[in-house]
Amino acid sequence: MRYFYYVHTGHRIGLDRFHRAVAIVNELQKEMEITLLCSDFRIAAEAKEYGIKRSVGVDVVRNIPQIAHHYDKMIFDSAEANPTLLQDMTEYFSTFIRISDDPSDSKHPNEFLISPYLVGEGICNAVVVDEHYYEPLPKTISIAVFFGDDDYEKDLEKHQGIFAPLNAELLMGFYHFMGYENSLKESFLKIHECEEYDEVIRRSEILISASPMAVLQNLSGGGKPIYLQRSDYPRDFIPLFTSLNIPIVDYFAQEHLMQAISNSSSNNYQMIKKGNTQLIEFIRKSFGL
Repeated sequence: MRYFYYVHTGHRIGLDRFHRAVAIVNELQKEMEITLLCSDFRIAAEAKEYGIKRSVGVDVVRNIPQIAHHYDKMIFDSAEANPTLLQDMTEYFSTFIRISDDPSDSKHPNEFLISPYLVGEGICNAVVVDEHYYEPLPKTISIAVFFGDDDYEKDLEKHQGIFAPLNAELLMGFYHFMGYENSLKESFLKIHECEEYDEVIRRSEILISASPMAVLQNLSGGGKPIYLQRSDYPRDFIPLFTSLNIPIVDYFAQEHLMQAISNSSSNNYQMIKKGNTQLIEFIRKSFGL
């Protein structure tokens, strides 16, 4: 019997779930051998740079049984779980823990569930942010923009003009096209490579981002994030961000963005309650440890 954590990542959905997986797996691997299964081979190869000891690329979710065996134990961090797949997974694994961001979701009878919205038997209500983001660093970047790790349609390039008046610094994404920064440099004060992710997120006073995880990480360290809701991203985080009083700007509405920046200094942001200890204990008990 073995332990696995499957995370859905890729060049059209970014790395938000991966950053959450890093926070959880790095804690769990202190006491067990757990393998991170990634739907993208590129990030599976890079996972060791984030402290992950064991990672494997599986390409698509249906390839999981090629690695994991019947009665193994699984943490499943993906929105791919349709009713048929969910039924198959709960029957295949002896323990199946699913992580959901969907406020309208419900718990399957044979699973354990982690959610920022739901409560009840077999459910852990928690928001996961790696502990080190709660350690504040001096805010040396006034305004930074992080569109996300993915931008396959080059939407940032099409709408970059709304950021030009801000004198903002730009953080490139992990899946951005090679040389993409050349078409963006005129609109930003400075451009940071994706390897500088941690530094930029933690040192930005105001972070404008379409990445829900980057928004939560910046807030945890005392930043003043603004969430840019992309049209190609689900709106699952809107209720959570509203409860935390994080300004939300729909797509590229420049007037609303400027207003959010102007109000950020006086905005009453709510801090995230640390939930990692509670969550790790929930996983341990669910696994029978």
